[in-house]
Parts: sequence; structure tokens; C-alpha cells
Amino acid sequence: MTEQNTSKSEQRKLRKSRYIRTNVFFFVVFLLFVALIVRLGVVQIVQGEEFSKEVSKTESDYASLPAPRGKMYDRYNRVVVDNKRVPAITYTVDKTTKAEDKINTAIKLAEYISYEPEYLEEELKERDIRDFWLASNPTKAKELLAESELELEPSETYKLQVERVPKAEINKIKNSLEDMELAYIYTRFSSGYQYEPQVVKSLNLTDDEVALVAEHLEQLPGVDVITDWGREYPYDSLQTIFGGVTSAEQGILQSRQDYYNARGYARNERVGKSYLEYQYEDYLNPKKAKIEYISDNNGNIVSEQVVEEGQRGYDLKLSFDMELQMEVEKIIEEELRKASGSHFLMDRAFVVMMDPYQGDVLAMAGKMLDPDDRSGEMLDFAYGAFATQYEAGSTVKGATVLSGYQNGMSIGKGYNDTKLYFKGTPPKGSYNNLGPMTDLTALQRSSNVYMFRVALEIADVTYVPHGPLNVSTEDFQKLRNYFAQFGLGVPTGIDLPQESAGLLSTPDAAGKLLDISIGQFDTYTPLQLAQYVSVIANGGTRVQPRIVTSIHTPVEESTLGPIAVDKSPTVLNRVNNTPEEIERVQQGFKMVVQSARGTASKYIKFDAAGKTGTSQTNYYGPRREYWGKKTNNLNFVGYYPADNPEIAFSVVVPWASNDSDPVNKHIANKIIKAYIDLQKKYVTTTEIDSEKIAKEEE
Repeated sequence: MTEQNTSKSEQRKLRKSRYIRTNVFFFVVFLLFVALIVRLGVVQIVQGEEFSKEVSKTESDYASLPAPRGKMYDRYNRVVVDNKRVPAITYTVDKTTKAEDKINTAIKLAEYISYEPEYLEEELKERDIRDFWLASNPTKAKELLAESELELEPSETYKLQVERVPKAEINKIKNSLEDMELAYIYTRFSSGYQYEPQVVKSLNLTDDEVALVAEHLEQLPGVDVITDWGREYPYDSLQTIFGGVTSAEQGILQSRQDYYNARGYARNERVGKSYLEYQYEDYLNPKKAKIEYISDNNGNIVSEQVVEEGQRGYDLKLSFDMELQMEVEKIIEEELRKASGSHFLMDRAFVVMMDPYQGDVLAMAGKMLDPDDRSGEMLDFAYGAFATQYEAGSTVKGATVLSGYQNGMSIGKGYNDTKLYFKGTPPKGSYNNLGPMTDLTALQRSSNVYMFRVALEIADVTYVPHGPLNVSTEDFQKLRNYFAQFGLGVPTGIDLPQESAGLLSTPDAAGKLLDISIGQFDTYTPLQLAQYVSVIANGGTRVQPRIVTSIHTPVEESTLGPIAVDKSPTVLNRVNNTPEEIERVQQGFKMVVQSARGTASKYIKFDAAGKTGTSQTNYYGPRREYWGKKTNNLNFVGYYPADNPEIAFSVVVPWASNDSDPVNKHIANKIIKAYIDLQKKYVTTTEIDSEKIAKEEE
């Protein structure tokens, strides 16, 4: 009986326990449903709008389109560097673009455009071909990796794949013009960032190619035809000084990548690559048009709009007088061609003309005979006026006399011009024994011995016939320091890159000190010689030569806008001479041109002053088989008028076979005449314009 009661009690307890567990289970389920309902309510009611926005969320990306660079004007506001519209075919990558998309589009685009084989060979690198092969052959590319390498980072695996592209496949592409074109197009497609239009072709793009691509744009996703900008030169002159601009295909210069990145340049942006275009890149570079691309969460572009209009870069006003420049070039060509027939190594000539007070370079001309066709068209070598250097000969004697004054030599000091004899060296003298010389007659008749004597005084050496010439390194430096005040042997400071400072060679003999005093050892650029003679012309001030005189805000009209930057003349130093000493040398320079015994009096027909210079030198030009042959540089420095000069100039004609040809003096006389004639023309034109304006106002 007792056992039965115990069994029933246990059964009741078991049923009760099951009941409680069941209730707890249903209660937990109930709580979960309540939590779910609450969460759904929060999501739909409280956060519904937020999640709806997230679903429809878009992203903005920006790209730029080309705008024209700043223009360049000469000193009389004539446009010398302009812009012209040129079509370009571009490709833009977005977030959804895959390698196979680029390949497919490249195949279609190649049906409508083509490239010269020489261009492809020059522009397409082997790495580009490897990248193209990997993109074109994804399955074979994967087979280049071992099983264990598949787990590496994508950047590591791709590096291995690039290295392992079979050489036979590379050669196969190189031997097929069609494959080379595809590889190049693919490379252009892949050369920039997302939404950054990449120029696929602009150079030698034909009208037919533009038309075909434009007709089939629907079949060419990412491809577009846009307006790009090229440079145009109204005057066939000074293009080397104006400088070059990279093509859209070339983009920024790799050598200055950090510079461009810091300024927000795109990789395909056209930039100045030489001379003025390079020097003034910060100003000439345009403000490009800015386009906003709006894409959804999947990377699909839903809209695009221009958010910033492009603007031309700042305009430059240059110091050049283009009419004078062209006349000077014409004179150089005529005289060089005429003289070169008698001098088989003479192949170039230079002229620099500048305002001696402001430093404005009015003309900078250099011409060179084509080494392969001396009778053909001459090459423009204007940059040689500041980038190449030559022995200046007696043109530097003005600096030697002024250095002597600074060292304590008195005005009017006299020396007898007879040969000097030093132990162990050949005698050193002038072209003749000129007899008694003063500082004036030494300049007038170009006495070497007088300059030797000045150099010996500077070195504190007493001349003893047939005695030793004992000078030190410090003596060379002392004379060179004097010369540096005039701009000889130091940079002129011109606003152009790659200026040469001349060449101050290490002397191997004491007598070289005497050679420096007559311009026979150290070498200087034609621009340095023009700066040096400007110091004498203006009364002793070394002014920095300048090409750009002001920078202007661009305006729509074909005129210069308001001045943004005024580049005032810069004084570099004042030479340590008194006004009386400067005037003494000016008098000597005037005697060179205007007195009966002056070395230029037979050739210069105007009220000018200057100094001739013939330097004996060894040939070191392009014809290497003649290196070391004895030649002569024929030079001239001067200014006009002799009193209150308006222009200073240098003429340099290297490597004549003899020293008797007056080509340097003929050039000097003709460029002075060209300047005078143009000034008369400008005055007449101004008077006519003034009369016309007055009549219109009436």
C-alpha cells in the first residue's frame, strides 16, 4: 500500500515538473516573439528612413577635363604663344570596369584608330606588354602560379605573374602590329585613376578616325571624343626658348612627380617640359574643368555634371621684341652662311640684346648649320646663348681694366706694349708691339700686354724679364672674383632653367692668369657677355636679365588682362668702381668704335661703343674628328647709343679658321641698324595711331 502511494506521488511530481518546463519554454518563446516584434518596429518606424537612405545612398567622384594653358605676349603685346583646339579620344574607367571590359573595348576601338609602328616601339614598354598579356589571358595567367602561391596577397601573386610571362608570348605581340596596337590601347586605358579621362590618341589623330569613333560611341563604353588644347606659334621664332609641353599621352614628367602630386595634378596632365613652359608651370597651367560623377552602391554612374568651369592659365608678358628678334635671326643666318664658306668648322653664331638698365632681353638668337647639310635650313639654337660657353677674347678687357682700378691702379696708368718674357715659357705679347699704352689706348687698340701688366699687379708680381712667374691659386681666385662682379663666370640669374655659369677651368700653368685677363682661358656664355657689357653701359650696376616682365590674369578678349604679378627689375650688385673709373672705360669703348685707330671703327657705322674680341682656342664642337684643332672665336660686345645707352649686346661666332674675318663686326653693325630702324617704325606707328584715335574722338 505504501509502495503504491510512493509511486503515485512521484508521478505527480514528474507531471508537475513537465508542466513547469513547458510553461517556461512557452514563456521564453513568447519573450522572443515580443523582442522580434519590438525590433521590427524599431527598424521600420524609428530607423526606417535611415535605412532607406542607406539603400539609396550614392557616392560622388570628380574628374577634370582639359583647359588651355596661359598665352605668351611680347613686349608690344603681340601674341607669340597661343592655343588651338585639337580633338582627342579618351577612355574613362569607373568602379565597375574590369580588365576584360578594357580588353573588349580596346578590340573594338582598334577597328577605328591606328598608330605608326615607330610610335608604338618608342612608347610601349615591355612591362606594358606583360600587363596586356596577363589581362588578355586570365586562365593562362593563373597557371603561372604554383598551388602554394595562390594563397599570397594579390599584389604578390601579380608580381610573380608579371615576371613569368613567357618570352615567346612577348615576342609574339612585338611581332604583330595589331597586337601592339591593342597592347598600347589597353595601356592607355589603364594609365590613370577612376573617373580620370585618359587620352588614348590625340597626336596625329585624323578627321576620319574622330568621325568613326564618334559614330560608334554606343559600342565603346568608357570612350569619348573631347576637345584638347595644343600650342600654336604665330611667329616662326624662339620656339626653343618658349619651351615644349608634354603630350596628353605622356602626361606629367616622372622626374618631377612629387612636385605635381603636391599640386594636385592628374597623371595624364600636360605640363611644361622645357624652358619658359617649364619655368612658369605654376602660372601657365590652367584651372581644369571639374566634372562630378555620381554612382550608386554598385558603382554604376547615375549622373554626371560640370561643377566647375575651366579657366585658361595666367598669361605671360615677355621682354622680347619679336620683330627685332626675327631681324636679328635673319642677320645671323645671312652673315653666318656667308662666312662659313671660308671656315669649315664655323657652324654657329649668337646674339643677345638687352636693356642695360632694366635687364629686359630684347632678342636672344642663336643659329646653327645643320651638321648633315650645311647648305640646308639652319637650326634654331637660341638656348645656346645661355646654355653653352666660349672663350670671349679681348671683349673682357673692360673688366680687366676696371679690376685693375679696384686693385689700386690709377686712371691713366701707362705701360709699354712690348713682349713679356718669363722663364720656361714662350714670350707673351700683343698682335704687334704697340708701344706706349694708357688704359684708353689699351682698350682702343686691344693691347694684350697692358692687360698682362694689370693681372701682374693684381697678383702683386713684379715683372723681371726672363724671371719666373710666381702666382698662387689665390691670385687666380682674386682676378675671378673681380670678374664675377660683372657677371663673368657666375650665373646671370635669368628666369630660365639650365643656365650655364661658364667654365672656370683649373689652371695648369701660372701663365693662365695672364690668359684670363685677355679672355683666352675661362669661358663665358653670350648672355654673360651681354650682362657684363650692360654693367659698363649703365654705369656699374649688374642687373638680372629677365624674360618675363609681368604675369596677367586671363581674360576672354585677345588682350592682356590685369597684372597678377609684376616682376620688377632686380639689381644683383654694384661693382666696386667709382663713376670716374666707369666713365674712363666707357670712353675707351667709344674709342674702339669711333676713333680712327679703334679695332671696330671700319665696321660700326653708328654712335655706338664696344669692344672687339678674338680668342685663339682649340675646337671642341660636334665634329669630334677635329677636336683640338686650332680655331678662333670672333666676338663683340657693345651698346648703343654711346651716351645714355638704350641697348647692350653681345655677338659670339665660334671656331673660325683665322682671326681676320669681320663677321662679328658685320653682325654687330647690322643689329644696331635693325634696332634703330624698328624704333623709327614704332614711333611712326604710334603717331599714326594717336592721330586716328584723335579723329575718332572728334
